[in-house]
Amino acid sequence: MEKPYRLLIIDDSKVILGTYNKFFTKKEYNVITASNGLDGLKMIESDEQGIDLVITDIVMPNISGAGVISILKKKYPEIPVIAITGWGTHPATLASEADADLILGKPINLIELEEKINKMIFRKREKIDNQ
Repeated sequence: MEKPYRLLIIDDSKVILGTYNKFFTKKEYNVITASNGLDGLKMIESDEQGIDLVITDIVMPNISGAGVISILKKKYPEIPVIAITGWGTHPATLASEADADLILGKPINLIELEEKINKMIFRKREKIDNQ
């Protein structure tokens, strides 16, 4: 049996973090959360088990989601990143320029998000297996 997928969710909204955490934990994902970009990056640096996918809000204190994506794609290009924004096209453009793998607008349909996550992780693992 394959280990559960490990998700890192970064968002400055405690309500969103709680909602995502509850939903994905019930679906048997291993969920790690961070309330800002800096803490999220620290969690990735110190993680020994490996993160399968990162979901990050774009507009946050300390380090923006676009900053997080840019750093992640340089250090860990194999980790897929989903950027989520409720602020329209400007933050989405920043996420795109930072090389987010997928950009979604709020509100998010969690069932659709889960489908996208599973496809992205499957593609990531398929690439690794084919190397």
